[in-house]
Amino acid sequence: MHVLSHGSINRLAHRGAEEVAECLALSRGRVARVPANRRRTRRAGWWVVALLLSISTSAAAQNEPRCVVLCAPELKVEPTWTIEHLASRPRIESNGQVERALRETVFELIFALDVPTTIPRLGFTLEAIFVPFGGIAVHPFTGARASQAGQEEIRDNGIEIETEVNIDLFDTDRTGGWVSSHVDVVDKFSPGETPRAGSVYTHKLNFEWDTAFHVFNRLPSGHWLRNVEFEVSLDYVATGLPKAGDRIGNERFLDRASPWSLSFVTVIPLAPLVP
Repeated sequence: MHVLSHGSINRLAHRGAEEVAECLALSRGRVARVPANRRRTRRAGWWVVALLLSISTSAAAQNEPRCVVLCAPELKVEPTWTIEHLASRPRIESNGQVERALRETVFELIFALDVPTTIPRLGFTLEAIFVPFGGIAVHPFTGARASQAGQEEIRDNGIEIETEVNIDLFDTDRTGGWVSSHVDVVDKFSPGETPRAGSVYTHKLNFEWDTAFHVFNRLPSGHWLRNVEFEVSLDYVATGLPKAGDRIGNERFLDRASPWSLSFVTVIPLAPLVP
């Protein structure tokens, strides 16, 4: 919405006052050209109405809050490298042999919708997590092995959905613009991992500690690269993992599955490009 400047409002008021004065003078002089006087009077009236509307619009624009509770969301894409089984790697028995689960590095592509709020230190995030290069030996729906399909492995582009409550620990204003950190309470909706799972996808309680490094913060405020961040995330999955004694296929867990993982994230804004 276009808002008139202070100078424009003054010129508009001055012009309207002149036309009102002219119309009053003509009416006092009983000028015979009544239609012309009426046109001037109506025009002056419109100037006054426009002046009042512009003043009220300007005041409303100044007093209008940017958001109420939930603010405008920001869409980001986050290429992520995650190290799974970071600590407490479980022992797994398979075909009479016992081995510890290996640490694995998984590449994930995350689309995150951040929703700031007017509540201090509180925000929300919705994430869709996609694994472009995953692979498994057995098809999760048909039960067919990869060899039956004439392949070494079956492509598994696992998709997960996360709903997060973000609680800020500190922001960039305390670190000279370089570092920010927050903890997240997460509802993780992902493939079931226990023999007790009653559905293909199950909800899991997850806790995250994310620390972001704003390495381009010295660039000008309008520069897109200024909003790119590098983040380290420590995750703890509290529920929904195999326990000691659980058997999954031909594997039996002798210890609880590792709940810890560590992720290295590049945060790239998509919309708006310059938050």
